[in-house]
Amino acid sequence: NWCCCGLTMASLTRVRRSAFLALQVIVVLACVCSVVILAVDRNNFKTCEQSSFCQRNRKIKATTSSPFSVVRDTIEYDNDCVRFDLDNVQTHTTFKVEITGVSGDTMRIYMDEKEPLHPRYRVEGVVIDDHNDSNNNKKDVNVFSKKHFSEDDTNVLLLETDTDTTVAITLTPFQVDFIRDNSVVLSFNGRGKLNFEHYRTKSQDESLADEGEEGRWEEVFKSHHDSKPRGPASVGFDMTFHGVKHVYGIPEHASSFSLKSTQSTDPYRLYNLDVFEYELDETMALYGSVPYMLGHSQTHTCGVLFLNSAEMFVDIEKDESSSAAKIVNALKSLFTNSNKDGRPRPHVDTHWFAESGVIDVFVFLGPSPQDVFKQYSAVTGTMELPPLFSTAYHQCRWNYNDEEDVAFVDSELDAHDIPADVIWLDIEHTDGKRYMTWDTNKFPTPIDMQNKLNVKGRKMVNIVDPHIKRASGYHVHEEASKLNYYIKNKDGNDYDGWCWPGSSSWMDFTDPKIRSWWADQFALDKYGGTTLSLYFWNDMNEPSVFNGPEITMHKDAKHFGDVEHRDVHNVYGMWQPASTAEGIRRRSIEETGKPTRPFVLSRAFFAGSQRYGAIWTGDNTAEWGHMSASISMCLSVGIAGVPFCGADIGGFFGNPDTELLTRWYQVAAFQPFMRAHAHLDTKRREPYLLDEPNRSIVRNAVHSRYRILPYLYTTFHTAATTGQPVMRPLWVEFPQDESVFAEEELFMLGPSILVAPVLSQGQTSRSVYFPGDEPWFDIETHRAYAAGSRQTVSAPLRKIPVYQRGGSVVALKTRVRRTSSLAHNDPFTFVAALALTGSKGARGSLYVDDYSSYDYEEAKAFAVVDVDITWANDNVLKLTASTSSDGEYTTKEWVEKIVINGVSRPPTSVRRVDGVVDGVEMVGTTPLTHTYTADTGTVTIKKPSTNSVTEAFTLFVTFN
Repeated sequence: NWCCCGLTMASLTRVRRSAFLALQVIVVLACVCSVVILAVDRNNFKTCEQSSFCQRNRKIKATTSSPFSVVRDTIEYDNDCVRFDLDNVQTHTTFKVEITGVSGDTMRIYMDEKEPLHPRYRVEGVVIDDHNDSNNNKKDVNVFSKKHFSEDDTNVLLLETDTDTTVAITLTPFQVDFIRDNSVVLSFNGRGKLNFEHYRTKSQDESLADEGEEGRWEEVFKSHHDSKPRGPASVGFDMTFHGVKHVYGIPEHASSFSLKSTQSTDPYRLYNLDVFEYELDETMALYGSVPYMLGHSQTHTCGVLFLNSAEMFVDIEKDESSSAAKIVNALKSLFTNSNKDGRPRPHVDTHWFAESGVIDVFVFLGPSPQDVFKQYSAVTGTMELPPLFSTAYHQCRWNYNDEEDVAFVDSELDAHDIPADVIWLDIEHTDGKRYMTWDTNKFPTPIDMQNKLNVKGRKMVNIVDPHIKRASGYHVHEEASKLNYYIKNKDGNDYDGWCWPGSSSWMDFTDPKIRSWWADQFALDKYGGTTLSLYFWNDMNEPSVFNGPEITMHKDAKHFGDVEHRDVHNVYGMWQPASTAEGIRRRSIEETGKPTRPFVLSRAFFAGSQRYGAIWTGDNTAEWGHMSASISMCLSVGIAGVPFCGADIGGFFGNPDTELLTRWYQVAAFQPFMRAHAHLDTKRREPYLLDEPNRSIVRNAVHSRYRILPYLYTTFHTAATTGQPVMRPLWVEFPQDESVFAEEELFMLGPSILVAPVLSQGQTSRSVYFPGDEPWFDIETHRAYAAGSRQTVSAPLRKIPVYQRGGSVVALKTRVRRTSSLAHNDPFTFVAALALTGSKGARGSLYVDDYSSYDYEEAKAFAVVDVDITWANDNVLKLTASTSSDGEYTTKEWVEKIVINGVSRPPTSVRRVDGVVDGVEMVGTTPLTHTYTADTGTVTIKKPSTNSVTEAFTLFVTFN
């Protein structure tokens, strides 16, 4: 359907927003038309058949005769790098290749044209301490301890490390194999699909194009024309994951967690797009792109990052019985590609191809999941430790209408004992969709509004999208236009497209000076009506352009450095929240003299986005399938390095029934980011509006979130220091249990909590698999379940099955208050679940700091409290709590209670150690109050220590 002014209604409405608002846009555009949007219109988005570079790369057949060959006399060595020229004997083109040892278990393959007609774009700002960054003072790293040609085959160059890792480079045909412990783990170009379309003139290209082939120098999709001024420039390669049956990652897709073979479907597409009401079990592109894949087996975990921000496709072919000779070629006499019994190992073949840019591939060789997480985060960075409030419950809607509405929501949450740390405002709070402004009729006193909320620690979040309304008198537009800060169209003029405000332009966040300018706009004297308790939400930053191709920006638009949008599309959305986060830090420094930790939510994301805030799964729907998909999607995002993930509770589109909404709150309470959000046209669904018993059940789910905040915050600290995901697939904790490799309903929250949500309507029980060697304890009833068993457990509407792992200690705060900040000084409860094997004890940690500042980094103002429970002998259980970090922090928080599950007999006494004399622990004479529940084997100890939790104490629990 076309408007009289030439815009499709589907483009105008998108419809993340309502038909009502679309009519407002129509009025502004003076268009007369109407349409009802019920679901995603797949015609708005390309398939592989409609993409010329996808077709060209998919036509490349597997071969053992790749046209690429190393020029032997160009090989040069550094301590951590080997360089050489690579010839394509078919196109007579020479490329430069570097293979770098980033560390003993992380390798990098970089390939570019040796003498390009135009400079090829390579992604900047993602890699930490990039070896190829001109500002980096490269260290003299001796990663490869030995570099030599194989004695058995002089066509193979071996680069050996001191970590049992070898890189084997076959010169002709070119292939790179990564070997660990004498077994091939990954193979680059083992199937001969390496492809690098060098820049050439149009006349030179005529001899390389197939007869009748279209789309090389211009491409049309619907009414949109891509001028493609530099012609075909795609790059691609194959990578084989040896010894694995499952691969994961490459988010964002509404697909299974264990990625599926694409031999009968389109490849997985990575191209940040605004896709509302997306379909499930699809390879379609969505809002974010992380071109990173992990393979996992019982013996090893490995990962591959293709650092390229252009449109990308990934094909997957799984083969559990293929011949080793198909891959290993010249290496078969040197290394093994078979199991110990001689059978060929399974493997997964993957084929990656991007529209432009260079080949820049990182390989992470593990061997454990934790090793791979650490290796990947060493390259792209870990998440920043978020402020505590951002890990609590968020209440959002498009839109809370005015200050009175906000005050009502605030008071009703309190009246119904439903804690919430943040209330959000969507686009209607602005003056005519001018971001960083207020509609003064609806929000005449925004500072007072924020201050009233902040009295109890409740924050606000405002939406700030990247499209800037082209309106005279609007300060952001006028200054950006004056400074020439907008993205340009192919003709060099400001790019002008349509989004919520109507005619809009987009900030060029790829330019560092523009990012710095954007950060300055969040100063309190520039963004009027704001306070330090206001944080921000960057939506629509794929970028979404209603009248653009595929509802996004034209690929031939121009960015900083004369770079085409096609080169930076997927990374563009990362730079806005990066700039916004920096703005929050600068604002705090300006007002208080020290930075505060920012909170920013972004819809678009890329590798490295974890450093700047949270993401969510976008415009989902009020359906059971979408609730279930939130698990597989956040698991995929989490293992791909972006751990702060959640989904709109209840679904953004549609009206969930009370059962679905209730179950969704239960799931979300155990996911990293917990926010309720809904479309303008949906019925109001704040939790206090529910009838009983659903209101009480949802209240309990939110209370559960607040009770586990100490454990959750500790898990976020682990993510910020090690790169491990907050929400984890079971195979991360149980890497040798093959039965969990494809599991996508059950998940771990941190290392110690197993979540088994109810995902089907009317379901009142569910099957739960209890992995590992230790028992699992229901966190509500304390009932124990045997490890290695699958059992059907009761799950009435009031209950979500959640279990604590035997051998663990989890810290809770059981006094639930209106916001997390009101509980900052409240006491902790330590809940221990005893193991049955080994020491039969339990161990866990608690991380504490001031929950908001950077003092934990700058002044080492933090503490890690380790709780260790062991059997001193058959009749004495010893519990020790002590700090184990290099930080130093004193808090008013103390330990109110210790609960120990898995105790088979009642204790006779519990006493605290009062001191140590001549190395002997002196046990106090006054016993501590305790109880024993025989049905569950639970010992409860009250007030074990009234001092700060950071002060060490020891208890002895004695039995007959």
